[in-house]
Amino acid sequence: MQSSVRFSSCRGVAFEVKPHADPFAITTAPPQHLSESKRFWPFDTSRVFPSSTERSFSSASSHFCDLEDEDQEDAPAESIPLENYDVEKQNPLPQLAVHNANSKSQQPSKPARKNESRVSVILLDQGLFTVYKRLFVMCLALNVTGLVLASTGHFPYARNRAALFSIGNILALTLCRSEAFLRVVFWVAVKTLGRSWVPLFLKTATTSLLQSLGGIHSGCGVSSIAWLVYALVLTLKDRDNTSTLIIGVSSSILALLCLTSLAAFPLVRHLHHNVFERTHRFAGWMALCLLWAFIMLTISYDPKSRSYSKELGSRVVKSQEFWVTVGITVLIIMPWLTVRRVGVKVSSASGHASMIRFEGGIKAGILGRISPSPLSEWHAFGIISDGKKEHMMLAGAVGDFTKSLGIEQNFGKEIKEMVSGYPKEKVILHDTAVLGRPNVSHLSVSAAKNWGVEVVIVTSNPEGSRDVVNACKQVGIAAFGPIWDS
Repeated sequence: MQSSVRFSSCRGVAFEVKPHADPFAITTAPPQHLSESKRFWPFDTSRVFPSSTERSFSSASSHFCDLEDEDQEDAPAESIPLENYDVEKQNPLPQLAVHNANSKSQQPSKPARKNESRVSVILLDQGLFTVYKRLFVMCLALNVTGLVLASTGHFPYARNRAALFSIGNILALTLCRSEAFLRVVFWVAVKTLGRSWVPLFLKTATTSLLQSLGGIHSGCGVSSIAWLVYALVLTLKDRDNTSTLIIGVSSSILALLCLTSLAAFPLVRHLHHNVFERTHRFAGWMALCLLWAFIMLTISYDPKSRSYSKELGSRVVKSQEFWVTVGITVLIIMPWLTVRRVGVKVSSASGHASMIRFEGGIKAGILGRISPSPLSEWHAFGIISDGKKEHMMLAGAVGDFTKSLGIEQNFGKEIKEMVSGYPKEKVILHDTAVLGRPNVSHLSVSAAKNWGVEVVIVTSNPEGSRDVVNACKQVGIAAFGPIWDS
């Protein structure tokens, strides 16, 4: 007899899970029952257990979510059928059920998948001149130019304010990862360019730029290290006008920035993602605390008396480094002010996906972040909303967190009811139970041509996204998918 294990995820979502030797084992439907629990584990909740979750009978619980509910005007769902497809004669939904064993012989054999790991697809299939890398090189080149001018005496302001330039780069990289700031940027871009008379190439170029802002984030991160090294070199050459404590604090900040950058190296990031995420977060927080100590020490230090003054009022207000650090701190704290614990229900829509449901409607195009351990890891998912009553996230079983949410049989009761709720004009593009594994790239190109779309947006694994995007671009259709930095 297997005992249930208490598992906390989604920033506190509580599940009753049953461990299996095989994390992908398929279980039979359990007897219908509901369970309630108020327990919440705030510590050590990021541990992942091989498990399966009961699909339609998950317990109601709660989680933390860093998104804000917004009202949405009721609008009827719209679906455009494919050409030459009679929606009135389509097969009824129950025929989507998995066929019995005798039907397997009638199904086409699945094509052999390429022996490519997710990491190899991410790391080896990147172009040399992607928008991300262009932005990275541009930021790095601008900062290197400034460093050369400062070191040769042609940029005296930067030479005297090297630490300020380092802090300024940290502000820039923080802006590139601030979802509050990016939401404003995207809103302005949509309101400005989201008009029929705006050329398509301008829309796609702007989208590529906004999608690859991580290049600016990375470029400014490396540049901040370079400026801080330069500032330390100048300080060590003029030790009479500084203190050992200030040198020690700035050296510690440099070490933390280097550690953060090394953890973000693509190979480390994708092979040890949890290590990257926690190192990035905790080392960044420690560096911010030390940065405040550095600011206060440098403002209060008097080189003549070699002592620290307690009268900081007027000096703080006039310090540029102080105000830039205030901006960084506000941007880092702001997302945590939107975090809250709300009710949630989790069910398994298929053998490799879990449906996470929340109360309240959300505007289309917004993402949400959930976490089993708020201080250590976060997981972002796009939001699907049916109006003002409910919104949901569809989590595919790719990483350790999503795999732990639940495993069930394909085409269960829940997925049938969900599909049945759509209008009669719904379109079944491909029935895998009858036709086997589809060529998604071919399907996407055909559907895009039939519907006359301007752009294709694909959300898939790295290999699937790459294939669809490349196939669309080959026939002249603009396409976007998640990049490795997503």
